[in-house]
Amino acid sequence: MRLAIGLPGTSNKPPMSAGFTLVEMVVVMSIMVITIGVVAPSFKGFLQGRNLANESRRFLSFTHYGSVRAINEGVPVDLWMDVKAGRYGLAASGGYTETQTNEVDFLLDKDLKMMVSPPQGTLTRSNWWTPDMTRGRGRLPVIRFQPDGFISDSSPQNVVFADTSGPKGAGSQIWIVENPTHTRYDIDYNHRQVARF
Repeated sequence: MRLAIGLPGTSNKPPMSAGFTLVEMVVVMSIMVITIGVVAPSFKGFLQGRNLANESRRFLSFTHYGSVRAINEGVPVDLWMDVKAGRYGLAASGGYTETQTNEVDFLLDKDLKMMVSPPQGTLTRSNWWTPDMTRGRGRLPVIRFQPDGFISDSSPQNVVFADTSGPKGAGSQIWIVENPTHTRYDIDYNHRQVARF
């Protein structure tokens, strides 16, 4: 008879090797592949929705920046929109200053589209800062921020961003509308009208 002597609370069994078997690894990898396959489509939709929201917020911030810049510099500042190329940018209006206009522009994501509505009605405020609604090559639509803090009457009333990556391009839309005070633009989350692109 052999007598095993050990310390109290210890086992005399040989130590097991730490790790996992090939079968365990294959099972875990299979579960991960199935989970990614189920989650990926809805995660892609989530990212596309975030893309539309981020772009509309960036544009709205750009309008605020244009207004502040016009007031601070004392010259009209134009936010131009090239709907076909999916670009928009901001620059001080030419002819008012001899300094650099510091033009900044952005490019839309390939799945996003922009639409600009023409101004409504006739011009009500008449001043020398009120331009034609279009600018430069190709006569692009322009939002003009004036040094007095108002937005020009000839500026578009609405700018619509849409995600066209959905089925047959029927994605969601975000409307950016001119405030009734003609001093800023706001995001209209409850807009009932649907823009046709």
